[in-house]
Amino acid sequence: MFYRKLQKGAAFVISLIVLAILSVWAVAIHSMSGANVQIADNQRKGDSARACAESGVDILRFWLSELSMPSTTATSAKFGNLANFMQNDLPANIAATYNGDDLITVSPVTINSTIAQNFAAQISDISGIEPNTIQVNVTGTYEPITRTVRVNYEFGPRVSPIFDYGVATKGPLNLSGNIEMSGANIELDSSVYIETEDPEALSIIGNSSIAGDVYITNPDAIVDLQGGQASIGGETGQAAIDNHVNFGVEPTEFPVPNPAYFLPYVQNTYDPNDVLTEYENLLIPAGSNPVFGALTIRGVVFIEAPNVVTFAGDSDITGIIVGNGDLSDNSGTNQIIFLGTVTSYPVTDLPYEPQFEHPSANRSLHDETGTFLMAPGFAASFGGTFNTFNGAIAANGIEFFGDAGGIIDGSVINYSPNAMVLSGNNDLYFNRSGTTETPAGFEYEIVLYYDSSSYSEVVF
Repeated sequence: MFYRKLQKGAAFVISLIVLAILSVWAVAIHSMSGANVQIADNQRKGDSARACAESGVDILRFWLSELSMPSTTATSAKFGNLANFMQNDLPANIAATYNGDDLITVSPVTINSTIAQNFAAQISDISGIEPNTIQVNVTGTYEPITRTVRVNYEFGPRVSPIFDYGVATKGPLNLSGNIEMSGANIELDSSVYIETEDPEALSIIGNSSIAGDVYITNPDAIVDLQGGQASIGGETGQAAIDNHVNFGVEPTEFPVPNPAYFLPYVQNTYDPNDVLTEYENLLIPAGSNPVFGALTIRGVVFIEAPNVVTFAGDSDITGIIVGNGDLSDNSGTNQIIFLGTVTSYPVTDLPYEPQFEHPSANRSLHDETGTFLMAPGFAASFGGTFNTFNGAIAANGIEFFGDAGGIIDGSVINYSPNAMVLSGNNDLYFNRSGTTETPAGFEYEIVLYYDSSSYSEVVF
């Protein structure tokens, strides 16, 4: 037998090969591990930069929520007002510059100086693309890494919470007889807000009822229910007070009426020597004190103070009744009295004719929705039935008596500290469904609304 003799040193060579392979593998693993650590570190820094940007979004959102401007602000002036607000009304650590056209730049704001965390922002006017809209790009920085988040805001009106109530009064509310206050949406439409220093804020006598809840600012106010059928929220007696009257609620600012808003529509002047049965866009001069019989009105009726205007007959109204008294006048010297049946139609039913177009602004009476009667400094009395009052009723002293009743497509607002009185056989049905805008002629604030759906991360 022959035996093959193995070569000496083969095991050593194999060991070197295996060692080389393992070394290469170790180097590869080390390199991969280092790369993963670097990737993880970059990811951490990127997440931190994005967190800085989102912090900037939240900070700017907080401060931009403080912005407000009058409703009369022209569309072209809104962005400039925003720039002025950011330059003068923000904290000292938020510095903003304005290019005078369509760009506001917010300089870097330090979040953590020890690790170079900050955010900066650019606010652009993009109303040419999306009306009344601004775009905010917020860039967060963490060491050398940056991330940018983009959101949009829209200029829009801040609707007064007063319009969330069926009745809002600065004086007590007194119901007597057979009064029923209800609404399409009982919780909202027929709710009542009372802001008065009078100890007895609410009295309900007889078979009268308020279908919704009552909100009273005075924590010590008295609610007087007399009669077994006097009810609030569908309940009678102490249960009605315990379950449906809220005492000590936060005061709500009443909207400011602006009668002059409607004055440009006026074209004709009342002549006591030529009394008509039909009027369009009528001015009733101070001291006229007219008494109208059966009457048809289209457009605006503008009543100058002082005046006592009586609608003694049946009135057919497609328009808005306006009085220009002093909002602080609660004397009752100025009066608007409806004794007959009122048939009311919305201004959207007016014909599209030149007399109902604004002479200078780009609007018409068809756009002036949500208001039926605006009469600061006037007491308003309603003694006849009506089908529908197509909008809010606002005056310094409000009374419903006799058989007055019907549908009110809006709120009833009493600016007087004197009692608002409902007596007789009145059924007031409030229907404010679909009301999302401030009624025409009431001043409001323009604010910025954050559009959460616009959030996106920008990749440059």
